[in-house]
Parts: sequence; structure tokens; C-alpha cells
Amino acid sequence: MRPKEREPGEPKLQTSTLWYYPGGQYGDRPHGTAAYPGATPAWILWNLLVRYTRENDLVVDPFAGGGTTIDVARSLERRALGYDLRPLRADVFRADARALPLEDAKADFVFMDPPYSTHVEYSGAPECIGELSAFEPSYFEALDRAFAEAERVLRDRRYLAVFVGDSFQKKRGFIGIGAELYTLLARRFRPVDHIAVVRGNRKLEKPHYHRAAAEGNFFLRGFHHLLIFKKESARERGRPA
Repeated sequence: MRPKEREPGEPKLQTSTLWYYPGGQYGDRPHGTAAYPGATPAWILWNLLVRYTRENDLVVDPFAGGGTTIDVARSLERRALGYDLRPLRADVFRADARALPLEDAKADFVFMDPPYSTHVEYSGAPECIGELSAFEPSYFEALDRAFAEAERVLRDRRYLAVFVGDSFQKKRGFIGIGAELYTLLARRFRPVDHIAVVRGNRKLEKPHYHRAAAEGNFFLRGFHHLLIFKKESARERGRPA
């Protein structure tokens, strides 16, 4: 599935389970809406789509945000559909990740970069998953419904990837969102791999953040989880076709 030749400015294909890039973009043109809060690094999408999709495959992003997935997919000659509760672009359609306006088994790849609890304000709509705290069961219940919808629209023997970070709040403590989501996903899909993506965040270079972490006896978030799964066929799942 890897292209025969790399285009100028394209990232290097990652071959270990530890990924690191200092910035979110690659090449000379931007991918996604500039300065979108919590934007997915474009090189992550490039690596996933090169490995798990082919030209003309349909890539679906139920949390499309600034449209990074759409731009990277199209640059690789894949088709793309993006959905969001607050579309910022004409090519992102308004829809809830828990109820996508898409027929069954239409997607060749699903990518999801959901809200990591309430750390970033997205739509502000009460129905937005970003309004739910990961310290409450409703957050994981909502994401499990989104995973069920991803399972519905994804074709058999095709792949899904979820990019997510953990959460720490003073007085409330730590919650391993990545571990919780892995468990939910493994009930629906076959695990393929678990990647640790080092955060190229300039805040982590500032001494006062590290002093606060040492004095407060907590850890700064230094990586995100990239969870890769495959939808098995009914026969592989041991179910009637």
C-alpha cells in the first residue's frame, strides 16, 4: 500500500510503535484549518492512510474538526467524508458521531480523534461529547455509541484508528482514557497495534510547567495513544453471515 516514491515534503513511514514529530504539519501546504484547537497532526494521518488504505478508498472521520483528515486523504487520492457537530468548512457535514448519515459498510477506513474529556471547547452544544467529563460514565457511554456507529459504516476487513490522550485534573486525579477506549474497542474490533505518539508541545519545554509538576507531584502529559483496530468479517467473528 505504500507509494512507490515519496513526494517532496512527505513524512517518513513510521516503523516502530513510538512516533515523534516536532510539529503537526508536513510539506509546503497546510492540511486542515489553521489554528484549529486540538487539531490532529497531519503526518499521523499520512502514516495511517499509506499503510491501511488504497487510492480511491473512502476515508471517514466522524470528528472532522478542522478537516485535517479530509485534506490528507485527498492529497493521497483517497475519497473522504468528514462529519462534525460544528462544521467549519463546506466539505464537513453537520452530524453526530453517534448517528452518521451514511449507509452500512461504506467506509474503507475510519479515523477518530474524539474529545479528551473537557480539556478543549469545541461546539459548546449540550449534545457534544466534548461537554462530557471523562470522570463520568456518560463520556465513555457516548464514545462507545460512536464506536458502534463506526463499526456499522466500516466494511469488513478494513481498519479503524483512534487518536486520544489521557486526562489529569487537580483534585480529581488521573484517568486513563486510552486504556478505557482500548477495552471498548476490543469488544467490537480485532486489535492491530497500540502506538505511543510523543507530543511535540512547546509547553513541555517551559521550566515552570515542570516545576509545577514536581511540586504538585503529578506528571505532564507527554504522549497520546494511537489505537489501531480491524473489523473482522462475520465469519471471522464466528457469527452467521
